[in-house]
Amino acid sequence: MTDKLVLGSAPDSWGVWFPEDEHQTPWDRFLDELTEAGYDWLELGPYGYLPTDPRRLADEVGRRGLKVSGGTVFGNLHRPDAWDGMLATVRKVAGLTAAVGAHHLVFIPPMYRDEKTGAFTESPDLDADAWAALHKGADELGRILRDDYGIRLCLHSHADSHIQTQPEIERFLDGTDPDLVSLCLDTGHVAYGGGDAVDLIRRYAERIGYVHIKQMDPDVLAQVAAEELSFGEAVKRGVCVEPPAGEPAPAAVIDALEEVDARVFVIVEQDLYPCAPEVPLPIARRTRTYLNGCGLGARHQQA
Repeated sequence: MTDKLVLGSAPDSWGVWFPEDEHQTPWDRFLDELTEAGYDWLELGPYGYLPTDPRRLADEVGRRGLKVSGGTVFGNLHRPDAWDGMLATVRKVAGLTAAVGAHHLVFIPPMYRDEKTGAFTESPDLDADAWAALHKGADELGRILRDDYGIRLCLHSHADSHIQTQPEIERFLDGTDPDLVSLCLDTGHVAYGGGDAVDLIRRYAERIGYVHIKQMDPDVLAQVAAEELSFGEAVKRGVCVEPPAGEPAPAAVIDALEEVDARVFVIVEQDLYPCAPEVPLPIARRTRTYLNGCGLGARHQQA
């Protein structure tokens, strides 16, 4: 096993998509079960799900022997009129992330379909002006995070967002400054958009220091294409599956990541919203065991 690839998990693998929701696992149970499943590292998930007071969060995480790999935030970079509100939110999350010793912020662009209803809220395509605003905004935000918080901006490509397909991911990377902006490579969302995660790792290795590892069921992906399903509906149908099922093959991803000349956090995410409270823990255990068998993640990895 390697110390270069650091294994963790996230609230998403416990069915958590929102700061508060009646269908979600309580945050203290998530932390307890994360430890029970054998993980040492966690991503914070949606701001407000875990405690937002830095001292309390540090205590809750630390007394369970856990460490934080990064924070998570949703925001809009392609609309200049949304900048001020977005930046205020990002600063709150970045401050909390830095306070608990993490150096990555996973930034998720807005979805153009409602997560619960599937209704379109925006056009699926950006025009040239919106792409220019997106590139400029990402660079500016990356500079702020680096200079003010010591944090790396990691843009997360996402299903039903404007950065979903491989051409869109490449357009985003090619239009932003490598010194300021990197990619949170989500293997499942890349597959959802028809892309090749291994190819992206090999061609953009210098932009990848943070990964969400997940797999998608090709049969459900076929339903998404045939029925024009929203991502929320696809998740309800079980599009996210535990390894070794689904695409891409985790072993191939791990082999490619071994070639990256940097320490890489590899965070397990299996979208399960909504799910019964007893569902996540056994899956989390089996997933960790499987990924350990692929050479990813030893217990008590050093910070």
